[in-house]
Amino acid sequence: METHLSTLPSPSSCSRDTSKSQGAGSGTKARWGGAQSTLGRRTGSTRGRSCAEGTAMVLLHVLFEHAAGYALFAVKEVEEIGMLLPQVEESVLNLGKFSTVVKLAAFSPFKSAQAALENINAISEGVVHADLKLLLETSLPAAGKKKKVVLGVADAKIGAALQEELGLSCQAGGVVAEILRGVRLHFHALVKGLTAQSASKAQLGLGHSYSRAKVKFNVNKADNMIIQSIALLDQLDKDINTFAMRVREWYGYHFPELIKIVTDNSTYCRLARLIGNRKELSEESLEALEEVVMDSAKAQAILEASRSSMGMDISPIDLINIESFSNRVISLAEYRKGLQEYLRSKMSQVAPNLAALIGDVVGARLISHAGSLTNLAKYPASTVQILGAEKALFRALKTRGNTPKYGLIFHSTFIGRAAAKNKGRISRYLANKCTIASRIDCFSEVPTSVFGDKLRDQVEERLSFYETGDAPRKNLDVMKEAVKEATEVAAEIKRKLEKKERKRKKREKRKLEALAAAVDEEVEEETKAKKAKTNGEENGEPETVVKKKKQKQLVEEEGQEVVEPETPQTDKKKKKKKKKKSKAEEDE
Repeated sequence: METHLSTLPSPSSCSRDTSKSQGAGSGTKARWGGAQSTLGRRTGSTRGRSCAEGTAMVLLHVLFEHAAGYALFAVKEVEEIGMLLPQVEESVLNLGKFSTVVKLAAFSPFKSAQAALENINAISEGVVHADLKLLLETSLPAAGKKKKVVLGVADAKIGAALQEELGLSCQAGGVVAEILRGVRLHFHALVKGLTAQSASKAQLGLGHSYSRAKVKFNVNKADNMIIQSIALLDQLDKDINTFAMRVREWYGYHFPELIKIVTDNSTYCRLARLIGNRKELSEESLEALEEVVMDSAKAQAILEASRSSMGMDISPIDLINIESFSNRVISLAEYRKGLQEYLRSKMSQVAPNLAALIGDVVGARLISHAGSLTNLAKYPASTVQILGAEKALFRALKTRGNTPKYGLIFHSTFIGRAAAKNKGRISRYLANKCTIASRIDCFSEVPTSVFGDKLRDQVEERLSFYETGDAPRKNLDVMKEAVKEATEVAAEIKRKLEKKERKRKKREKRKLEALAAAVDEEVEEETKAKKAKTNGEENGEPETVVKKKKQKQLVEEEGQEVVEPETPQTDKKKKKKKKKKSKAEEDE
């Protein structure tokens, strides 16, 4: 769709028409040559007036979008050529001069922060929001035969949308850009009740919410967890190796033959904890040894070696220390296994295609080395190919030698399986596929490993092509299949998520209904208690009497007699009578 933006009539065109009748001496140069025209100064010549009378009058209104709301400003007659002068550009900074030209016609504040976010999203997409439409329909004057209404906008995209939907004549750039510059500068002064502080707060809040919506942050795609996990995994490998070597040296003084029989560090530490003192090892412990070693021949060899070992004797306190340290190494090895599972699950959420193509560990190392999945997606294939071999690259550039063929991707299985002459070719091809996989993972909304599996098949076909010469499938055909499968898988995942969401909403609804029922019961009990209290007060019976009556009724129903509690008033009366009698006797 073409955007037709109308322009204001330039006074220079009017002066050219009148100059034909009055001679060449009165040109436009004398009128516009000087820098005396300021913002909003009307032309004082009769030629300008006669031109304005001959053509339709133009009413310029400027639309300004602010974080607080939409503002519509009415602009007096402005000289288009004069606006471009440096003196006029400086006068825009002066509020006194600027306010004589630009007046606030209407202001529509946003009702809430959510409404402001909806409006800014609509403007950024070039869509006319209902709030903007209502403001323009109610506040913008209608165009007639003698007057033409022009709406100045900052963005030509929204101007085209307004022209298509409301049939308005819109203008962008030139005079409008200069006026909007002044409006942006003096906005808080032109709108009553709006301070500079409140305007900046509105802009800050809207900026945060708009950026958050644009970024679309997803908790499941937090690649920094992958970076920390792979770093911790490398550190654990170093620590477990160091500690296991310490256990080997320590326990080797007592049972040196065990080092040659068992090579795995974790298994050695388990055996050191299980055996303890080798002299106590017997045929009964053979089954436990088989469970640890997973080999009956090795278990029998350990038992025989313990009987004829040349190791030194060891004290119980030393064995306790060795066992406690072995427990620590075993717990670290178990934690490493759990961390590796966590890394696998995280890679399947964040970068499933990259993990399916090159493996969890190598993919995590690539993300860690690049800094993030987004950075890796931005890298070209040539950079991904040598990622991790920077030292060798710069050394080769310095010495003008051969540059490295591969970096971190060397640890993938493909390069190891390729022949020596094809290692460079397959590494280049693999880097290309890794770049595609990382970009799909970075920018896809629903994580699936369909593309990664297809890319892995392509690399396998390329390997067989280098070995046997069989031509691989075309990339276009493979990608068509992948797109079809990915669409089906994404639809299935979305359906499951929607089902989960419906179940969650049902559970929440039941909880709310249960809470509401409990509240209603409490309210009913309170109202019943209040009614009972008010009924007792109206009948003139205090609460104690009512309670006693209830007690009597209950006792009568059970067939028992009611024994009323003795009132302390009778005792007091008797005491008073005794006192009176004693006084009377004394008087007599």
